[in-house]
Amino acid sequence: MKKEIVIIIAGALLAVMPVTAAAQQTLSLEDCREMAVRNDKELQQAGTQVRMAGYDRKIAFANYLPNVSATGAYIYNPNDIALISDAASDRLQNMGTTVHTMSQSIQSQLMGDITEFIKQLSIAGMKGDAQSAALAQKYTALMQDPLVQTLVGKLSQADMSDALNSLGKEIDDAFHPDMTHLFVGSVSVQQPIFMGGKIVAANDIARLAETLARTRYDQQCQEVMVNVDQAYWQVVSLAGKKRLAESYADLLHKMERDVDVSVREGVATEADALQVKVKANEADMLLTKAGNGLALSKMLLCKVVGLPLDSDIVLADESASEIPLPRIGGDKSMEDIYADRPETRSLELAGRIYDDKVKVARADALPQVAGIAAYSMVNPNLSNGFDKSFAGYFNAGVMVKIPIFHGGEHYYKTQKAKAEASLYKSRLEDAKELVNLQVTQIRKQEAEALEKLTMARSNLEAAEENLRTADIGYKEGVINANTALGAHTAWLQAQSEYIDAGIELQMLAANLNKAEGNYGSNGQGAVQDAMNE
Repeated sequence: MKKEIVIIIAGALLAVMPVTAAAQQTLSLEDCREMAVRNDKELQQAGTQVRMAGYDRKIAFANYLPNVSATGAYIYNPNDIALISDAASDRLQNMGTTVHTMSQSIQSQLMGDITEFIKQLSIAGMKGDAQSAALAQKYTALMQDPLVQTLVGKLSQADMSDALNSLGKEIDDAFHPDMTHLFVGSVSVQQPIFMGGKIVAANDIARLAETLARTRYDQQCQEVMVNVDQAYWQVVSLAGKKRLAESYADLLHKMERDVDVSVREGVATEADALQVKVKANEADMLLTKAGNGLALSKMLLCKVVGLPLDSDIVLADESASEIPLPRIGGDKSMEDIYADRPETRSLELAGRIYDDKVKVARADALPQVAGIAAYSMVNPNLSNGFDKSFAGYFNAGVMVKIPIFHGGEHYYKTQKAKAEASLYKSRLEDAKELVNLQVTQIRKQEAEALEKLTMARSNLEAAEENLRTADIGYKEGVINANTALGAHTAWLQAQSEYIDAGIELQMLAANLNKAEGNYGSNGQGAVQDAMNE
């Protein structure tokens, strides 16, 4: 049924496609496989997935390396910044006036105190205290000294308020930095030291994921090759049946001419001639169907290998007198088959990936340590009173993050990862059992097909001998037309069964190669080709 549907679809495509002349190509089975691998769209997508997985592996490796980044910023700040209050700012700006006023007050107070002190000494001297009287005279003479009078006059005339006010204003300006235009630049380095094993596990996951992508490519490659093999041998089968139909039609047309001669000579009846004519017409119809089937099968093969559907191709085995015998016997161990089958390798890799995901989940609950270092440039200069110049600052340290409690999230993530890992291990065991069953079944079918081919060969030899005897007997007139036609029909059926048996054996060999994973080496080469694009 599937072959009929394919032929109908290919026939529809043939009806709508323009006919173009093309050079004839001779293709071997290996040529068809290589062309299909190069042109299959799904295989190209699988190759892209392999390259993407390779990039993911390189991304994961980058986590081992330091993370270096540079940052620059400009900030416009229209608001004034004051490090002291307005009252303190006012006192700083009027510091000179305040000091001058206080000094004049202190000076007046001091002169008054000295005058009062001398007065008290004079009173004590008048009362008979000679020492006090002497001191009074001495201090009075000192105060009346012109030099002292000049010094006192100079002090009373001195005014430092402007200078002190100017100094106070400078100090006040320092407490009001100009932060209108702020420039910041920094270069930082972060180096992971210990991340709980997450980076190591992530690199293992990325490496296994890349291998898994290659395995899936192999699986798709096997599908393509099996389709190519089946389409190839389908063409070979129909080509053989077309040659068979041509031989059958030639025999019947020759017999038709012979029986016409016999009718004219009176040794055969019109009924005999009519029977032969009907069989000859059936042979012509069979030849037409075989030719159409061969054309449609070649179209299907062209589609599989990526050629235009109207390409004129000839297969290397198309004109072979016998279907070549494939390699017979399964001497490959099941362990080797498990290692070569993409399905089992994929499940094994998936299980290992989930084992590493357990490590990743567990790493989230462990301490994380990283080294950090940075060099920053700032304008205004914070180290020099907000001076309008760039200043550099270097700092380095170690950062430690220790998870304490988050509702048991890390524990549940770890348990989930363990459950997923065990799930894939269980699936792997089931897949191995199915592969074992499949390989055993196809090997038995292959042995049956080989036995069927041997019987078909024996039947063909008997049918050829029977046809030869019938032709001789019919020519000698000892065998009637019905018997001769029966011999021809038996020969046609024996030839068809022999071709079918050979093709069935080739189809089973293709399925067995897929079941045993024997297409893997070609797939790996195609993966490399896809990686190099």
